[in-house]
Amino acid sequence: MSHSTRPGQALALDDFPPESIEIEELCLRRPSMADLEAFHNAAVASFAQLNPWMSWCTKPLRIEDRRGFIERAADKWAAQTAFHWFISDADTRYLGTVSLMDSIGPGALEIGYWLRTEATGRGIMTRCVTRVTALALALPGIERVEIRCDAANVRSAAIPRKLGYRMIRQVFTEPGAPGECGVEEHWVTP
Repeated sequence: MSHSTRPGQALALDDFPPESIEIEELCLRRPSMADLEAFHNAAVASFAQLNPWMSWCTKPLRIEDRRGFIERAADKWAAQTAFHWFISDADTRYLGTVSLMDSIGPGALEIGYWLRTEATGRGIMTRCVTRVTALALALPGIERVEIRCDAANVRSAAIPRKLGYRMIRQVFTEPGAPGECGVEEHWVTP
C-alpha cells in the first residue's frame, strides 16, 4: 500500500484479503445476494439494539436498503476500498457484519461491526475483530487499525478495550443516530 493513499482510494494490495475466514464455529465470508433475506431479517430482529447507534437503522427498514449495501460492498471490494464479511455460525445462520475500511488516512484501516441481538454477549464479535485486526496489520503499509464509536455505545467500546486497543482521542461530532451523545472515541491498536 502506498503511504500516499487517501481514504476511499484503492488500497493497491497485491492480494485481496480472503473472501472467507474460519474462526472456530464461525465463518466470515463476502456478502452475496443469497444472504439478502437473512441479512434483512437480522436487522429487523435487532432494530431496538441497532437503531440507537447505526444511522442506517431507521424505520421503515427496507430490504432494498440491504440490497444496496450488498451491491456497494461488492463494488468496494473490487475497488479495494472496503472489505465486508458477513458472520455466520455453524448452522449458516447470519449473525452480523464485520468490515475493514480505508476511511481514515494513510497507513491505517478502520474496523466496523454489528451483531444481531440474540448473538451478543458470547464473544463472537471479539473473536471476529481479533482476526480482522491481525489480517489488517499483515497488509503492506498498514501500521495501525482503528475502531471508532460513540462514547455512549459502551458495548461497542468494550471490544477494542478488551483487545488492548487504546483510546487516542475523543472528537465532538454531530450525533448521527438517536443514542449517540456526539463524542466519538477513536481506539487504535497498540
